Amino acid sequence: MTFAFRKSMIAAGLTAAMLGGAASAETLRLSHNVGDTTTWHRGAERFNELLQEKTGGEYDVRIFPNAQLAGGDQMKQAEMTGRGAIDVVLTSAINVTPLAPEMAAFSLPYLYADYEAVDATTSGEAGARMEEVMEGHGIKVLAWGENGFREVTNNVRPIRTPEDMAGLKMRVAGPMYIDVMNSLGANPVQMQWSETFPALQQGVVDGQENPIGAVIIPQRVYEVQDHLTTWHYSYDPIFLGVSMERWEAWDEEMQAAVQEAATEAMEYQKQISREDTATGVEFLREQGMEVYEPTAEELQAFKEATQPAFDKWAEQIGPEIVELFVSEAGAAATN
Repeated sequence: MTFAFRKSMIAAGLTAAMLGGAASAETLRLSHNVGDTTTWHRGAERFNELLQEKTGGEYDVRIFPNAQLAGGDQMKQAEMTGRGAIDVVLTSAINVTPLAPEMAAFSLPYLYADYEAVDATTSGEAGARMEEVMEGHGIKVLAWGENGFREVTNNVRPIRTPEDMAGLKMRVAGPMYIDVMNSLGANPVQMQWSETFPALQQGVVDGQENPIGAVIIPQRVYEVQDHLTTWHYSYDPIFLGVSMERWEAWDEEMQAAVQEAATEAMEYQKQISREDTATGVEFLREQGMEVYEPTAEELQAFKEATQPAFDKWAEQIGPEIVELFVSEAGAAATN
């Protein structure tokens, strides 16, 4: 039974079970970085629901959180997807920088003023350019989602100035954030997310930085951290991607179904992440965290302090790409 025939039958009101499709569904394996309580996971679940619906039960998705398919190595997932060992990956831009340094452009310190500036790049020429970069590494980027603005937490003291970061042992996700932390006088420790909660709990590291709605709340970071500063220092988008090997094996109709499912799923994931972030600060206060919200002048001090990391990574990414991001983000912020 062809995909086109099954789709027409579903449109006519017949279910996949009526068509005998449930038992013959082909399963795609999806790997993502974090736990099953996060908006990442909820977005992946939505993708599974939509893909089953749009393919009439021909395909479903089995979700592996915490980078299980890569042995817990969240940096390795993209490379494995590029060579076809993983079908679908849901990961963040900063986690693919060892494979594609250009993707660090999204996360340059203090690049974005707000969500409008973010969306201008992910949906604009900058995002399209990064999709081309990832195709060169064997991954078709289907849609952009939300990890969000990364905020800093720790167990030692409130962070109000760059000097307050001095000497803190900070868990970070990728190479660029190592340079950012070094520029602030902190001691960065690159660590898999699956190892981070116990490291915070046991005092192996003092703090970490992550988005509120996508990670800090659903992963219950507030249970092992006392202080949070909403310094919005870096934005980290996630993307849903499929191996080019798998993508090119599908006909145009199947590609369209996968694309539609991915786009709708990531719009949902972005929406719930932003909703959770909007209410998150008050929730964290209720959980006992001390939350500090810096003034514009204080944020400018952090921006100036992290400029060396910006400049170093701008050179590695390439001036042309950085200018494209700065231009699109700046234009959105002034509209």
